[in-house]
Amino acid sequence: MSTGEKQTAEQAADAAYAAEEQQEQAVEAEASEPQAEAAADSELEVLRKLAEENQQRYLRAQADFDNFRRRSRQEKEEFAKYASLKLIEQLLPVVDNFERALSSSKETKDFDSLVKGLDMTFRQLDQLLSQEGVKAIEALGQPFNPEFHQAVMQVESEEHEEGFVVEELQKGYVLKDKVIRPAMVKVSV
Repeated sequence: MSTGEKQTAEQAADAAYAAEEQQEQAVEAEASEPQAEAAADSELEVLRKLAEENQQRYLRAQADFDNFRRRSRQEKEEFAKYASLKLIEQLLPVVDNFERALSSSKETKDFDSLVKGLDMTFRQLDQLLSQEGVKAIEALGQPFNPEFHQAVMQVESEEHEEGFVVEELQKGYVLKDKVIRPAMVKVSV
């Protein structure tokens, strides 16, 4: 055999060996393909379960939040509905005293006792309002302040300088720091 024939025979053997190796790899690939598909299917199933669990968690969290919002709104409405309950409970004894004074005055016609009873009841009411932070606005003789006074008339006065309150027509009140009702006053010019 010549060297050229040797090389051709070697090349043919190498080619046959390479073809055989490719065929084995193809067979192995075909055999491992179902395993790869099975692994991919298994991983996909795990991911689907995780997605479903996350979806359920999300839905539960959303429902919890909706329930919290509804409960908070109901509590707020109930608080607003009964916010004055404490004050009303404190006012009831004052109302009782007014009723007693009125019924007593009808029976005895003793107006001195009626005045005394009304005065005591007024002091009780005034004390209750003070406890709640309600104060009368001091207006008489004070400089006019539109935040606390409502001028309904202007009058000339020799006793007071211009812009001072000379007469209080209706008392004004503040609750803690807020004006509930300004005092109606006459102001000097």
